[in-house]
Amino acid sequence: MVNSIAGALLAGLFPNYCVLCGLRSNRSIALCPDCQGELQPNHSCCHRCALPLPQATDTRAPRLCGKCQHSPPPFHRVIAPWIYNEQLAYIIQRWKYGGERRLTPLLGSLWLQQVGRLSPVDLLLPVPLHWRRLWQRGFNQSDLLCRQLRCAHPALTGAVLENRLVRRHRATAAQSGSNASQRARNLRGAFTARRPCDNLRIAIVDDVLTTGATASAVASVLQAAGASHIEVWCLARTPASAE
Repeated sequence: MVNSIAGALLAGLFPNYCVLCGLRSNRSIALCPDCQGELQPNHSCCHRCALPLPQATDTRAPRLCGKCQHSPPPFHRVIAPWIYNEQLAYIIQRWKYGGERRLTPLLGSLWLQQVGRLSPVDLLLPVPLHWRRLWQRGFNQSDLLCRQLRCAHPALTGAVLENRLVRRHRATAAQSGSNASQRARNLRGAFTARRPCDNLRIAIVDDVLTTGATASAVASVLQAAGASHIEVWCLARTPASAE
């Protein structure tokens, strides 16, 4: 009761305003219920890469897209609870490129709202930025999300947050506007594992999965270093038409 009174007092003194419509959200996060209703959960998707798929009649068995059946990626699973639509893109772009770090708790909350039981992991690995891009932006958004999830989910308190395991030693061109093959070529040889990962269970954390080129490049070096299980956790997945 004390916590609810304190929360109500803080909400009155420092109200949250919705990042989309600008009205008071009347919640602990900067997104009102009506605007959150505009977001699209990624319920029907490929079990391996989280690509949105048509709704199936039988949802009990894990489903794989054609690409993952033909050429499985080097990670075991992607958790991407939202589809990257216009509204979510606006929020992520303000966070990522507008420097609005205050939106990190909102995005962490959105991820946690849709995710059920997590696989046990030993390490949380934010996708590394090249030092030049990190200097220009001032922060790594994947690292912010990593820290938020680790603090908010009780199953992750024992997982180590590892920022130095993988090094991005080559600056790559911007990925936006490139297709899957261009992204893969762009990232070839861009990452290196600094030490062995023998039998480690690792979650790679990023903001959005588009073609999976970045996640695959990082997962490949972790796999070569001996990691036993690799998952990719991100906020959203782009639909097939965006690839």
